[in-house]
Amino acid sequence: MIAPGEKIATDISLQVVRDGVARETTLAGLLRRRTVVSVYMKNNTPSCDRQNEALAAVAAELARAGYDLVGLSRDTVGAQTRYAAKRRIAYTLASDPEDRFSKAAGAMMEKSMYGRTFVGPARAAYMLEPDGTVLAVAPKVDTAEHAAQLRALVAGLPAARPAE
Repeated sequence: MIAPGEKIATDISLQVVRDGVARETTLAGLLRRRTVVSVYMKNNTPSCDRQNEALAAVAAELARAGYDLVGLSRDTVGAQTRYAAKRRIAYTLASDPEDRFSKAAGAMMEKSMYGRTFVGPARAAYMLEPDGTVLAVAPKVDTAEHAAQLRALVAGLPAARPAE
């Protein structure tokens, strides 16, 4: 998994939804200031919903601290749009069905569900500088305590430039 101080490729193509509007962009297009990218598997599943609830709880606090927030999953941009409306999500949701971000972060792992083994993205969170430099990583997101994990990571970093 990518480590603090390393750079992630920022030319990764993503479809995103924010405020009900879907568009195509690159990771670089999302990195206007420090950004938290929180990776989860699939909308409308209990653990992933808890992770997004934790993100929603800390979104305004992160914004005040100078961070943008992106929730990223394998869901299509259409599914992300419906999910954002249903859950009233105010931060950006990114669609990455090909796991481009997780592959670039070296965060693909073997998983097992219902006796079936497959490779998927690690449930992790990354704090990134606008140039793609990794500031911090939560390599294993605790879905119920994700807000606290992010607060701890922010507290351990030098202050970001305030929002303009």
